[in-house]
This record gives sequence, structure tokens and C-alpha cells, in this order.
Amino acid sequence: MRTLPILLLIVSNVFMTFAWYGHLKYKHHSLWIVILASWGIAFFEYCFQVPANRYGHSYYNAAQLKTMQEVITLVVFAVFSVLYLKEEFKWNYAVGFAMMIGAVFFIFKKW
Repeated sequence: MRTLPILLLIVSNVFMTFAWYGHLKYKHHSLWIVILASWGIAFFEYCFQVPANRYGHSYYNAAQLKTMQEVITLVVFAVFSVLYLKEEFKWNYAVGFAMMIGAVFFIFKKW
């Protein structure tokens, strides 16, 4: 199933985004506490990311997997920053993401 690696990467990136940026709402906690919490969350990220890449490499090459991971990361982060961090999504972000979609076209194009 070619979609399983994509689904695993999505779940992985949700964990990764919380590990990397979730602590920004908790600036009153000590840095060492949020580092330990982030490491704990990152463990679960790896539990999905490693199988996604291992299984996905049966269908996609490494460059395609990395490209998918980056696009998924940006989409997950955009949703996270708006819904969780309550930050504005600006027009120039959309333009930048559109350019990355162009990169996806070239990575996946069969030449």
C-alpha cells in the first residue's frame, strides 16, 4: 500500500512539530523540563518516521521520501501554527509553499 508511508509520515510529523514547537506556549517552564518533554515526544515521532521510511523505500526512492517528508512537515506546521500557536498564516507563506510544490513536481517526474 503506497499510502501507508505517507500516513505514517503525517503522524510522525504531528509528533515532531509538537516536540519542536509545542513548548513555545510554555515559556514559564524551565528549559530543561521542555527539553526532556520534547525528547519524550520525539521518541514517538521516530516510532512512526523510521517505519515510514523503511516501508516507503519499497515504493519510493530516498529523494522522493525526503521530499514528501518536507512537504508534509510544512503542511502540518502551517496548521499547527495557526490552530495551536494562534499565529497568522500570511500570503507569502502560501507562495513559498506553492514553490515547494513545484519542487515536488520535479522530484517525482519520470524523465
